Amino acid sequence: MHEERCDVAVVGLGAMGAATLYQLARAGADVVGIDRFAPPHDQGSSHGDTRITRLAVGEGAAYIPLVRRSHAIWRELEAQSGEALFEQCGVLVMTSSEAPGRHHGADDFTAQTIELARRYGIDHEVLKASEIRARFAQFGPIRDDATGYFEPEGGFVRPERCIAAQLDAARQHGATVVTGVTVSSIESAGGGVRVKTADRTFVANKVVTCAGMWSAGLLGEPFSALLKVCRQKLFWFRLEAPSIFAEVSPTFILSDGPSETDICYGFPPIPGENSMKIASEQYTGLDSIDSLDRTVSQAEVAQMYRDHVLGNFAGVTPELVKASVCTYTVTPDYGFIIDDHPALANVTVVSACSGHGFKHSAGIGEAVAQRCLTGRSDVDLSAFSLNRFR
Repeated sequence: MHEERCDVAVVGLGAMGAATLYQLARAGADVVGIDRFAPPHDQGSSHGDTRITRLAVGEGAAYIPLVRRSHAIWRELEAQSGEALFEQCGVLVMTSSEAPGRHHGADDFTAQTIELARRYGIDHEVLKASEIRARFAQFGPIRDDATGYFEPEGGFVRPERCIAAQLDAARQHGATVVTGVTVSSIESAGGGVRVKTADRTFVANKVVTCAGMWSAGLLGEPFSALLKVCRQKLFWFRLEAPSIFAEVSPTFILSDGPSETDICYGFPPIPGENSMKIASEQYTGLDSIDSLDRTVSQAEVAQMYRDHVLGNFAGVTPELVKASVCTYTVTPDYGFIIDDHPALANVTVVSACSGHGFKHSAGIGEAVAQRCLTGRSDVDLSAFSLNRFR
């Protein structure tokens, strides 16, 4: 079989892969990107029209430099592409329950978000329930003792558009994009790395894998033991009273109970759609990724409305406009892995980044490209090392 050679091969072209491919090509590397589908697509974790972005990341301080850099890159890409990628409508993180809400490893997610904003000088306001209601009437039903964190620099990004813009830019810089091809194996070979598909073999000096839900099967140990794939559901409910939403309404994260599953997040109505996107999170792993059910049942719709919409939001009806399924691929501590493969030389693993990854993806792509080409990155990635699991 003929071997095609390149400096770097990027396996998986979702959020992290598209960003890494773009940054490598921009830096002048001879780079090939490979994906089993035709990104942007709806088969993994990087779809659903909108993704929250926020500077004060309650999951931990190590993420803040990445999201800061990502915001700048989105604006650069907007200027280059002419596409609207980043809507800076603000983000509201709230706790409206008797007990603080635990989320992504933080015992009190709202409080930790506020503390990080204070520590790192991020512009924000801490709001009482009455102040939240006065400014954003859709949150009228929240508890009287609710606490809110409002960050004006936050908002949402458009994942499909961001991926497409980066892949287009990568091509303009000379990258080769190979789609509809599944990588069957990655092998270290004579100082390089061999990436095999059914009918093509690529030999690269280095490989970056951003394979998301397929990472465990492709990479073997320790990733097959560390990574868990979880099914997530996205819902768009019709609005009863669109006028209740302010002209500029924020994205939101609402902790409405003490456990990891007592949380929901969502977005302001997109002009012309007359619906509100909202979702929750769950962390029961799939027995097999082949068993993923990509349909949303009426029972799941009713449960979502009952558990998270009713009693928390005004002006939102139980009528479903549309629904979608995506996956989270998560580690035991919900943190990312960005590190060398322990058994495959010259292979960098960028996974799992689900749950809150898209907001960081542009910055991660830049940092990983720098690390690949120079051995170091402007942003410290040590917090995402595999060593923490040993």
